[in-house]
Amino acid sequence: MNYKHIFAQAIDRLHSEGRYRVFIDILRNKGAFPNARCFHGHNGPKPITVWCSNDYLAMGQHPKVVAAMEEALHDVGAGSGGTRNIGGNTHYHVDLEAELAGLHGKEAALLFTSGYVSNEAALSTLAKLLPGCIVFSDELNHASMIAGIRNSGCEKRVFRHNDVDHLRELLAAEDPDAPKLIAFESVYSMDGDVAPIAEICDLADEFNALTYLDEVHAVGMYGAHGGGISERDDVAHRLTIIEGTLGKAFGVMGGYIAADQMIIDVIRSYAPGFIFTTSLSPVLVAGVLASVRHLKQSNEEREGQQAAAATLKRLMAESGLPVMPSVTHIVPLMVGDPVKAKRISDILLAEYGAYVQPINYPTVPRGTERLRFTPGPAHTVEMMEELVQALVEIWDRLELEFKKAA
Repeated sequence: MNYKHIFAQAIDRLHSEGRYRVFIDILRNKGAFPNARCFHGHNGPKPITVWCSNDYLAMGQHPKVVAAMEEALHDVGAGSGGTRNIGGNTHYHVDLEAELAGLHGKEAALLFTSGYVSNEAALSTLAKLLPGCIVFSDELNHASMIAGIRNSGCEKRVFRHNDVDHLRELLAAEDPDAPKLIAFESVYSMDGDVAPIAEICDLADEFNALTYLDEVHAVGMYGAHGGGISERDDVAHRLTIIEGTLGKAFGVMGGYIAADQMIIDVIRSYAPGFIFTTSLSPVLVAGVLASVRHLKQSNEEREGQQAAAATLKRLMAESGLPVMPSVTHIVPLMVGDPVKAKRISDILLAEYGAYVQPINYPTVPRGTERLRFTPGPAHTVEMMEELVQALVEIWDRLELEFKKAA
């Protein structure tokens, strides 16, 4: 068996399909986001503007967050000391879980090392503990949710994206007494659309199902206190579990779930992804705590981000660029070809100092490859105008189709 040859073939397939991923070597400039330095493809750092960060509100650069992390570092040191059970249950963790539970109006919350881990651990554990559980999953759910459902070993039913009629059909076809769990997201980050949360909750009530809502692209971003779409739409109290990340709008790292005390205790006690993992560094947790507390009180960042997203969508549309419809902060620009998407990204970085990564299969379906822009409160109108001018020039150069005015 020639193992090396098999691995080489696997990489060659990615190259031939135009979807081999290249990680760009950058450093962000503290306090000056979206400005950064790029070390990719040239000698020494080159100034660039970042357009694809999930640090949506630039909270990873916020003075309160940086100061809280520095204070914690000098107070308790770098690491947590182990798993939560053994040595890593710092007071920072306890405070942050209480803050997150309050954010969503739940009794308790549980921290994980990432949003991926929180989804995988919570979904696999919860469904596995319910005998004969059937999980109903939106077809565009994140890979971490799919992994958690698969690892639960339960029956799975996939409903068409945001299609409550199809979900109803699937629920009605099952044994009324079988345990049921509906898993879905609030904001789907590749298209920027939003789930009909209240309607799904109505079905959950009717068919006696639990609900699991992934709010990773919405926490910090929506609602009066940053509780997400579920807070904005006043439906958080109807959801069984709300899951979120600490690495996007909150600007640091980690994931969590919020639910009633019993569910949190069950997952805390049974999930291997929680039990056997060293807990987040208290330095990181202190930064998140400062970020969550700030965004509970401040709408300035959210309003600035929404304004920037609306402006960039308008400028792209007016220039005939194929910007996809989006009701959220996500600004997807359709390309439809992985090689061309990578080429546009390369030209933007090399010639214009604009950094945006191409989004290819399996993140999105084949034929829907795109560039995904996430303008934030610190992106100026001038930056956006320069970006759109660059994109128009590249579209002309590569003889790509413009979108005809309606």
